[in-house]
Amino acid sequence: MSDAPAENLYRILPLEGGLTIYSATEHMQLLTQALASDVEVELDLGAVDELDCAGLQLLILAKQEAARMNCDLRLTNHSPAVIEAFELSGLGTFFGDPILIKPASE
Repeated sequence: MSDAPAENLYRILPLEGGLTIYSATEHMQLLTQALASDVEVELDLGAVDELDCAGLQLLILAKQEAARMNCDLRLTNHSPAVIEAFELSGLGTFFGDPILIKPASE
């Protein structure tokens, strides 16, 4: 049998609700299951309505773990709560993903 490399996979993982200390363990399990070598993972943050320090730490850990595993992890569709947390913490550039600012509804 040959050890042929697995074909590249692309996964979209939508996160919903709060990414807080109360849900960090649950979200960490989801993220660690999604990350794998030579896999592209997109975290859709559009439905995240709350992000605290534990949630930020979880995203940092996921980004670092993905880099260690040669996994391409991208954060997309940033919700207003995520954008606000990134701005307050100064971590927007750390993640390196483009953040699209949506116009306010009138």
